[in-house]
Amino acid sequence: MIKVGFCDDELPMLDEISVLLDNYRVAKNQEIQYTAFQSPLDLLTGIERGLRFDILFLDVVMPGENGIEAAKEIREYDTDVKIIFLTSSAEFAVQSYAVGAYFYQMKPIWEESFFRLMDTALSECAKAKTDSLILRCKTGITRVPLTQLEYCEVIGRTLILHLTSGKVVECSGSLDDLGAQLAQFPNFLRPHRSYLVNMEYIQNITYREIAMACLAQVPIPHGKYTEIKNEFLEYAFRGKQVLL
Repeated sequence: MIKVGFCDDELPMLDEISVLLDNYRVAKNQEIQYTAFQSPLDLLTGIERGLRFDILFLDVVMPGENGIEAAKEIREYDTDVKIIFLTSSAEFAVQSYAVGAYFYQMKPIWEESFFRLMDTALSECAKAKTDSLILRCKTGITRVPLTQLEYCEVIGRTLILHLTSGKVVECSGSLDDLGAQLAQFPNFLRPHRSYLVNMEYIQNITYREIAMACLAQVPIPHGKYTEIKNEFLEYAFRGKQVLL
């Protein structure tokens, strides 16, 4: 089930998006649940209470708080939702991408272009759900996209996942089980029995440690440097990264 939210202060626009989504749902045989909001305040209240969407259409120009400002607050709660801004002007285009906008849709919205946009967005949503971890944490069930997982460490029986946003997620489990789940993804490396790292975020490797993009230092066990270095270089070559 794909969850879509949309917010616009003009009722005719809310009706138009509802019709477009209904048409798309029927034409593509997609399970889509949508919720309309006429003010950013109502939308933010829902998100603060735990409401989450896969795709969110936001009008840019609204009274009280514009869509860009609302998006900044939304990003504090949800870094994954695909935000699509709706506007009649390109004036705020640069600002929209500063808050992680997925797309900037100009009004009026034609059905053909809307369908193409939804096709692309839903494809990205499906990929993100496939390339992610579902974890049972103290705060509830959490989805962690693998592109956001920088490294993981285990302390006792607690897995501590460090994300690229700086957020830390804790859950119970073993690093052996996590490593087995991630074995199909070539970018994850276990250099130490207590650590698992995403090689996309390795900045430097020395005989003693791996320096991550977040400046964390992951220790390298004695005698493992050559093996770890070679595995990283092989990954870099496969990814066609330039080595000098």
